[in-house]
Amino acid sequence: MIGTLIGIIITLIIVGVLWWAIQQLLPLIPLPEPFRRIIYVLMVVILVLIVLYVIIALLGGVVAMPTWLHLR
Repeated sequence: MIGTLIGIIITLIIVGVLWWAIQQLLPLIPLPEPFRRIIYVLMVVILVLIVLYVIIALLGGVVAMPTWLHLR
């Protein structure tokens, strides 16, 4: 259980650093506003899916998950 918590914390740190880097670099790319908003929304969706995938994968080894939620 401690290993799972450490894995979740490390995942959140990595995703947070990626989010920060993208937030810093995105204004340097000259894009019109609609495209910038679309890229921003896509990044949020992708990062949320990555975090959910990692958390479900880590918890799958510790907690009994429903059969529809198994990733393998």
